[in-house]
Amino acid sequence: MRSNIKGVELSFETASTVFSPQGIDKGTLAMLSLVAFSQGDKILDLGCGYGVVGIYAAKVIGEENVVMSDISKKCIELSQKNALNNHVGNIKIIQSDGFKDLYDKDFTFILSNPPYHADFSIAKHFIEKGFNRLQVGGTMVMVTKRKDWYKNKLQAIFGGVKVREVDSYFVFLAEKRGIHYANKKQRKT
Repeated sequence: MRSNIKGVELSFETASTVFSPQGIDKGTLAMLSLVAFSQGDKILDLGCGYGVVGIYAAKVIGEENVVMSDISKKCIELSQKNALNNHVGNIKIIQSDGFKDLYDKDFTFILSNPPYHADFSIAKHFIEKGFNRLQVGGTMVMVTKRKDWYKNKLQAIFGGVKVREVDSYFVFLAEKRGIHYANKKQRKT
């Protein structure tokens, strides 16, 4: 499948067993419409699927600045193939259940289109552990069809969140500020 994201021509191989095999998910495109990567950014594509977000980021800011991870072996295989086919074969691609086998940190962006039709345990892990992997000033960007739970969870962990609705999806942008918000509340009491 061929695609053009913000003027960047990309090609992806998919499989029927992975998320959105017929084309790039509209939620992913909504999320990417609200972010701009710059030289010096360090990006994590968390739950990368077949690699759309990470490969796009690598084409914009360089493959050495991108880490991609997914729990699925098939997704990792497809991401590796797609990275090579899009001439960004040196992206760091890791099979990991969330952050369990992923040790990189100091990201400027963590982007995720989490499985929001299941329970919230995966998203909870992504948000809570992702906070610690962002550098101060870094942003967690998530996209879902559900609003309230994500807004409340990101608000609780980050101390603030911007919510934008794009094409019937909710895109959440939460910036890591100096001190963990929950820790500040505990010290005041």
